[in-house]
Amino acid sequence: MRFIEENWWKLLGLGLIMYVFCMIFLIPLGDESLTVFHFPDLPILNESIRNLMLHVPMWFTMFLLMGIGFVQSILTLPKKSNYIVHDNRAYSSIKVGLLFGILGLLTGSIWAKFTWGAWWVKNDPQLNGALACVIIYLAYMILRFSIEERHQRARLTAVYNLFAFVILIVLLMVLPRFTDSLHPGKSGNPAFSEYDLDNSLRIVFYPAVIGWMLIGYWMYKIALRVETIKEKIQ
Repeated sequence: MRFIEENWWKLLGLGLIMYVFCMIFLIPLGDESLTVFHFPDLPILNESIRNLMLHVPMWFTMFLLMGIGFVQSILTLPKKSNYIVHDNRAYSSIKVGLLFGILGLLTGSIWAKFTWGAWWVKNDPQLNGALACVIIYLAYMILRFSIEERHQRARLTAVYNLFAFVILIVLLMVLPRFTDSLHPGKSGNPAFSEYDLDNSLRIVFYPAVIGWMLIGYWMYKIALRVETIKEKIQ
């Protein structure tokens, strides 16, 4: 019982991801005439609509982890703060968040190939903004490895991360709404409208978002534990 009480959210995350993968591979496509439960067979998307349960949750999880990093970077800056603890938390969350960002790019590129006919659409602001964000956080990693002094590294990377997170919000949540994009829910329209996401997708998509977020947070806790051990050894 103690194990379940302490790890229920991990078990929930694993259970949700197992449920999502079962639904991805087992649920058929069909139109309204199909009586059994099914995913909508939309033009252009066709079978690739299943990737919705993988691609979009990657970005939700990345936002969650980068948000944790943003908060921890703020807590790193005060002079009397325990900057090592907060810096390790920021670094661990950004490291795992960057992984999910890269997975988001990869799943998006594969989806683009099957729906838009190209691995990358150069004039799509959503795609270019996502790539720019990943590059910005890769630069964070480079900056971190280039500074040897512990206190200076924590402060400088914290300041950098504050600007990086603001740019992330602008590039992925603000600008795409004011520009034309191949992505649904853009050009001023709200995302995930009834046209973009019907009820049959919602009962798989929402568990996928929650499940991947829980898995991402679990990975963050593991990465943080590793950084804490490294800090004690040094």
